[in-house]
Amino acid sequence: MSDSDDSTSRSDERDVVVPMRVYKTVIVFSTLVAVVCVVVGFVLLDAATLQFSLLRRLVVSLLTAVGVSVAPNVLSAVFAVVGLAVIAFGAGVYVLGTRFRARGMGNAQEESDEHSNNG
Repeated sequence: MSDSDDSTSRSDERDVVVPMRVYKTVIVFSTLVAVVCVVVGFVLLDAATLQFSLLRRLVVSLLTAVGVSVAPNVLSAVFAVVGLAVIAFGAGVYVLGTRFRARGMGNAQEESDEHSNNG
């Protein structure tokens, strides 16, 4: 067994073959979740770095209305950690979504190996 056969069998084990309708749904929603997570994550990172951020002012005013006082450094750290976590979550959802294939879809690596061996 060659190295390419071994890597091909490992990638086949990780792929999930589903009907085309399910594939389209998974791809659309995983991409949508990933994009929304990246945007929200960068808004949170913006709130962590800028004292003039709209989100930061909103959170500070809500906390003040409730009667909670939070140090600016602590608030910045929380925004930064949550922002990075949201971005990482979106990346994870997208990566998991790319593991799905519809019936009849070949793996791009398999097709390129076949063409290079025949040529």
